[in-house]
Amino acid sequence: MSTPSSRPSDDAAPLVSVRGLRKAFGDHEVLTSIDFEVAPGSVTVLIGPSGSGKTTVLRSLNVLETPDAGTIRIGDVEVDFGAGPVTTKRAADLRAQSGMVFQAHNLFPHLTVLENVTSGPVLVQRRPRAEAEADARDLLTLVGLADKADAYPYQLSGGQQQRVGIARALAIKPQLMLFDEPTSALDPELVGEVLEAMKNLAAQGWTMVVVTHEMRFAKQVADQVLFMDGGVIVERGAPADVLTNPRSPRTRQFLHRILDPL
Repeated sequence: MSTPSSRPSDDAAPLVSVRGLRKAFGDHEVLTSIDFEVAPGSVTVLIGPSGSGKTTVLRSLNVLETPDAGTIRIGDVEVDFGAGPVTTKRAADLRAQSGMVFQAHNLFPHLTVLENVTSGPVLVQRRPRAEAEADARDLLTLVGLADKADAYPYQLSGGQQQRVGIARALAIKPQLMLFDEPTSALDPELVGEVLEAMKNLAAQGWTMVVVTHEMRFAKQVADQVLFMDGGVIVERGAPADVLTNPRSPRTRQFLHRILDPL
């Protein structure tokens, strides 16, 4: 299957544009006027304390949460959430632009690895099974699981299951990949294999937005880092700036609490 092959250029138009994003749950405002852009072929990493709004941003991009206001554009699909109720079709159009990898892999236990990866293309996108299976085998090779196509999820380690989840998200051929703390549920010795698979995707030019506490991954792979706290973006910039020379006292406090020396 074809995959992106280039890193972002300075003059490329943004693939993702978020403007004025707001979300509240009851009286608690979780997101307050969030604005950011993501260049095609780039990696954006969201960091911050628990409850800062990182996952809500990610779920809004995939319309798993419906924002109260603001505009999200991914590729050629733009939705203004403040212009009245969003139709099911418009939400589905926006959701179709991205693939999402969650904290838990959520594989179908009764399906083989190959069947898990082909389920979306065949059942949702109505692609020919032979084409979907050929693409799935390429994706399993990409995440280092070519020899596990006929295995069932219970026969895999947690890290292997999460890599199948990555392949499954890629199988729908999204423009954007979203990762919601994909290593947080793994034993420490399994974290590296998932991060390595993600680094390979970044090297191939996949556009990614990643919520993670893995600061070394952010420093090595991210093109931009957004530090969130209290539902706002406190600081943004290149990882060398945000992670090693932050301007905001709140960013410095957060990094001091969670980081070993980089």
